Amino acid sequence: MKNKFGVLLLSLILVFSVVSIVGAQEDVKNPNTYTHVTIGNQSTLDPHYSYDTASSEVIDNVYECLIQYQGESINEFSPLLATKVPSRENGLISEDGTEYTFPIREGVQFSNGDPLTPEDVKYSFMRGMVMDRTAGPMWMIFEPLFGYAASLSDVTEEVVGVEDPTKLTADQSAEVYKVLDEKITIDGNEVTFHLANPYPPFLNIVAQHAAWSSILNKEWSIEQGAWDGSPETIADYHDPVKEDDPLYDTMMGTGPFVLTEWVNGDRVVFKRNENYWRKPADFKTVIIKNIDEPTTRILLLQRGDADSIALDYQYFSQIEGNENIRIEKGIPVLQNLDMLFNWTINTKGNDYIGSGKLDGEGIPADFFTDVHVRKGFSYVFNYKAFMEEVRQGQSKKLRGPIVDPLLGYDEDSAVYELDLEKAEEHFKQAWDGQVWEKGFKMTILYNSGNMTRKTAADIFKSYLEQLNPKFDIDTRAVQWSTFLDESARGTLPLQIGGWLADFPDPHNFVQPFLDSQGYYGAKRGENYQEWAKENVDPLIDEGISELDRSEREDIYKELQSVAHEHAIDVWIDQPTGARIQRTWVKGWYPNPMRPGQYFYILDK
Repeated sequence: MKNKFGVLLLSLILVFSVVSIVGAQEDVKNPNTYTHVTIGNQSTLDPHYSYDTASSEVIDNVYECLIQYQGESINEFSPLLATKVPSRENGLISEDGTEYTFPIREGVQFSNGDPLTPEDVKYSFMRGMVMDRTAGPMWMIFEPLFGYAASLSDVTEEVVGVEDPTKLTADQSAEVYKVLDEKITIDGNEVTFHLANPYPPFLNIVAQHAAWSSILNKEWSIEQGAWDGSPETIADYHDPVKEDDPLYDTMMGTGPFVLTEWVNGDRVVFKRNENYWRKPADFKTVIIKNIDEPTTRILLLQRGDADSIALDYQYFSQIEGNENIRIEKGIPVLQNLDMLFNWTINTKGNDYIGSGKLDGEGIPADFFTDVHVRKGFSYVFNYKAFMEEVRQGQSKKLRGPIVDPLLGYDEDSAVYELDLEKAEEHFKQAWDGQVWEKGFKMTILYNSGNMTRKTAADIFKSYLEQLNPKFDIDTRAVQWSTFLDESARGTLPLQIGGWLADFPDPHNFVQPFLDSQGYYGAKRGENYQEWAKENVDPLIDEGISELDRSEREDIYKELQSVAHEHAIDVWIDQPTGARIQRTWVKGWYPNPMRPGQYFYILDK
């Protein structure tokens, strides 16, 4: 992406309701252990590979970043592994806004006893850029540092004319390394990032809860088999297969907890880092249990065997009124839910698209390139029932990728509603009438245990099959890691998913969802990418480079309009958050940037 970034001073007003009946003080169960019970599983433990909340939650408790958010704020920071937060006032941000300098804290140790050094900080970001896995998070580092680049391949193509970094020769690799190396420099105990242009949300991008900015132990990482730091070896370490990544299932950080066990799909176990540089955590042991069945999670909470749980809104009635359980509703989050269309489905070994043809027994790879198909799907979803019954009134209609209260969100903009007549009209126009005449078959996947997404999938199935008996939709639950893997392979014809903000700006929603190289944009395949390069990429570039707030707002409103008019996705809703915990749990407060549980702030 390009150029300058307009300043956004965003203030979320965290107004939420509390449902709690506090009776006599109960005895705290297992005071030295904290147990959180949630759904699904984790995809990876590597900070540079992770780009999902379940994985980032684990990383957040073991690794640390240079700075951290102050309490509930999303635009105020305090030092963490750096001793100062850069600003123009303290001289650590240059006058032109392109250099950010971080003095690195002395006396900090990794959990194995190795001291933290500025070289560890530089290596962490360099290794992330070298690895840069497909559809990963490192675009947020490339974009401010290079302006023109959203990936390592953009840099290698610009510098040596090679688009695929795995094809670099040793000499070409050294040339690329030199360009990367110049962007992050060390002077004594200070590390400086050299940006291509002013990029005001840069501090958000390197703050705690941003897994991709976690600081690694360089020596330990190399011992595990991660990038060796050599200028000539970039090709050998770029975009590894997930399970072949040497940091896939092992961790070494400076944070308050140490990983002791990861049984994926069942549990993650931490022990307290007794050598932590700040005050040690209040718990000797922390457990994240993965249980998809909601009634089991509820039972564990009621018995006191869980201190907090994840739970969909439709199950809240089963615990409301319990004097030992505290529920906080309506917590604002920068998050959306949508159904993504794949415009170029990978048909190889794909059993989610039936015959792979438009013959009534499946769908072809380019099925969703027809806007009438996409609009037909947009009109068959019962948004009102979903928000009232599934979300229990705790959400608002989404109007495109951008969420309230970010620039570009407009309460008066057009939205799709359930309208079976309009859905029929569009399906009859799709593919010259063949869709309505022949019908189709496909499978909608959702991550197991996520009853909200299961219900959304069932709503699509119900109304589509009601509309035309030749429409045949299967719904299927899979583990979260499997869902992510299939999504990365491009085999899913459509997927119900969402986005939790990486940083509080509309760019962090239009870039992943709409940009041809964005996280979701790339998942839509070549057909979408070609369309997006002409229709949305230029607007996204304008938005990121425009400094005038009013001009930026107009650009993002236009992008919202394009997303709606072309039905790029089915834009479902923006939920509010909720917190469910035993009344003995103390210390929790909300922050929209947090990917999950941050156990260090908790006590009981």
